[in-house]
Amino acid sequence: MQIVLFANGQAQDGTMVQRVLNDVQSPYILCADGGALNAEKFHQTPQTIIGDLDSLTAEQIAKYKAQGATILRYPAEKDETDLELAFHWCIEHSASHIYIIGGLGGRFDQTLANIYLLTLPQLKNTHIEVVDAEQSIRILKNGKHTITGQIDDTISLIPIGNQVTGIVTKQLKYPLNGETLLLGPARGISNVMESDTATISIAEGILLMVHTVGRA
Repeated sequence: MQIVLFANGQAQDGTMVQRVLNDVQSPYILCADGGALNAEKFHQTPQTIIGDLDSLTAEQIAKYKAQGATILRYPAEKDETDLELAFHWCIEHSASHIYIIGGLGGRFDQTLANIYLLTLPQLKNTHIEVVDAEQSIRILKNGKHTITGQIDDTISLIPIGNQVTGIVTKQLKYPLNGETLLLGPARGISNVMESDTATISIAEGILLMVHTVGRA
């Protein structure tokens, strides 16, 4: 199952968002609470809305329910954020791909927590992207990863955790050849694609990859 997941952050239209909306075939539209409003902004009809629903009015909830949406309401006092509840729904339904729109902006603490949710162990075999305007954000773990874009797109690699070792890049302007990126220094920022595809291999660790259309 391919899921387009609308979160309740600032959803900015742009190249990466339109790629998802145009290219993902027959996605399931899942919304984390007020993410339903972002779905509506992009002319998408929510199929399931999950969360404590404090960002939606009773009238809005009734409207979505009348349109056929399944409403899953949770208590306001809970251990998980609404987006985390949505991720657990994706795990329970064996999602193969999750594309998140509206996962950034607004509160910095929420944005940072949303990014760290991408590292949930249960999602290690799931393709996940946070897309916003001209950017796509992914988590890269051990192994080889192929990046598709265009010449001159910007690729930034940021370690999550203490260090990421054995990084090998191909078709990026500033290559890494079995090297280590450490938490803190910004060495992995603003690399540039020299082909429509590039590869990034990792021996150990987790990288946050930010792919920006064109020269950032």
